[in-house]
Amino acid sequence: MNVAQTATSTPTPRPADAAREALRAARREALRAEAESAGSRRGRRTSARPVGATPVSARPGAESRTTARVQAAHDMRQFLANAFRMPSVADTADTVDETDDDTGTDTTARAADPTEPRSTAPAPPQIPATMATPHRDTELRRTFPAFPPREGSSADSAFAGTWWGNAWVDALEQGALDVKRLGRGRGYADQGHVDAITVTPGLVLAYVRGSRPRPYRVQVRLRTLKDADWERFLDAAADRPGHIAALLDKELPQSLADCGVPLLPGPRDLAPQCSCPDSGHPCKHAAALCYQTARLLDADPFVLLLLRGRGEKGLLDALSRRSAARAARAAQEGPPRSLPGVRAAEVLAPRQLPPLPMPLPVPPHPEQPPVYPAAPGGPDPFALDQLATDAAARAHALLATGRDPVGELTLWQDAVRLAAARPGSGLTATTRTLYATLAAATDRTTADLARAVAAWRQGGPEGLAVLEEPWDPPAGRFDRARPLLLAADLPAFRPRRNRLTHPRGHVQLRLGRDGLWYAYESEPDQDDWWPRGTPDLDPVGALTGLGTPDDL
Repeated sequence: MNVAQTATSTPTPRPADAAREALRAARREALRAEAESAGSRRGRRTSARPVGATPVSARPGAESRTTARVQAAHDMRQFLANAFRMPSVADTADTVDETDDDTGTDTTARAADPTEPRSTAPAPPQIPATMATPHRDTELRRTFPAFPPREGSSADSAFAGTWWGNAWVDALEQGALDVKRLGRGRGYADQGHVDAITVTPGLVLAYVRGSRPRPYRVQVRLRTLKDADWERFLDAAADRPGHIAALLDKELPQSLADCGVPLLPGPRDLAPQCSCPDSGHPCKHAAALCYQTARLLDADPFVLLLLRGRGEKGLLDALSRRSAARAARAAQEGPPRSLPGVRAAEVLAPRQLPPLPMPLPVPPHPEQPPVYPAAPGGPDPFALDQLATDAAARAHALLATGRDPVGELTLWQDAVRLAAARPGSGLTATTRTLYATLAAATDRTTADLARAVAAWRQGGPEGLAVLEEPWDPPAGRFDRARPLLLAADLPAFRPRRNRLTHPRGHVQLRLGRDGLWYAYESEPDQDDWWPRGTPDLDPVGALTGLGTPDDL
């Protein structure tokens, strides 16, 4: 089927097809007239040439002149054919031949040279790498490069990252008639099928790659705001300097969007159009463009204002002028005010400051903290109560004495103190959890923490030092301890540094730096010492709580 048959077989020919057919008919008529004129001239030359004369074509140089005339005529026909040819995707980024989505055939007729043979096979489409034309951008026309494919995106997650971007997506999804087309359009957007996007007042334009090689030309129209709406918007933005600062930070405040001007579109405000044969509202190509436009709005809310009719520079200039005018008007209307000040001589003059008021009396006790309710997955309310009680006790001691009793403790000493303050005896489930948490925080084991807690309860920080820090006491008090033990009918204890050990290896006395004796017990010859009893200045008194002398 040739080009003319294609054009005539279309039930509703387009105006461009009719124009091209008229152009071909005029060119054929001109060629026929030219052929008839050339035949009549050749007939006159033949009749006027005498018998036996040499034909014109046989004369020297006649063949070259005839070839030149034919080539000149061919060049003229080619020029006329190309002068009125419709532009294709290779010529401009604004127009593209439309390809039927079902058949893949080009429905736009193209002019051809009558002297060239016609081919029934369609020529492969020439698809440019991109349709972007950023060199044509102005204040009211902005071109944005194509977004790369998104990885890890799911259909349940929000497509946009800002509230105004999600409002644009909501307007698209609430006004759509087919959820499946929306899903395919979102897939196209995630896969990067949308080319560079051009935004002008009231129009978003882009080429979207579908299942066919040739992309489709997609546009989404949005009504621009009237001058009265822009005046209300500028007044609302100038009323609060925070609005202008938010816009400069590429953010759209909720209060500015709710100023009575319809900035964000509603479900029926988006009017998509696509060159594909799909009649859905919207088709998957238009849905893909709308989804990618939401990503543009995320990055720059001035894109939304450009869609509504105003460019970024013009808006900022108008806001600056309006703010300056309001400030000047307020300065003229208000009475002149003198700035308060103090003379430098008064400031630098020496003066006696009044004494500070007496502090309030210290409360008799730190009070009881409130009860914390238990929440699923939340912290242990009992542990919170213990921490609050401890903080209140420390604050009370600081107010009363001017010194924090635990301010100089190390991390390990503070962890032991907190565990030792846990009421009750034995390791319950809650206590085991506390011990495991504190031991992990201090890189110790729960057994180490339990032994340290026993030492802390025996003598506080000094008892913990006796447990962990052996030292060499000076002669005197330590040397007099052995005769005292022998006088109490106890066997001779073996001395080693600050420790005296029973010969059977199950009882031990340790001298602290505070001069007190601390008793320890262990399984015989196991070297597993645990604090026992109450520290005492007398070594025999420190062993009193461990049993009778016969037991020792």
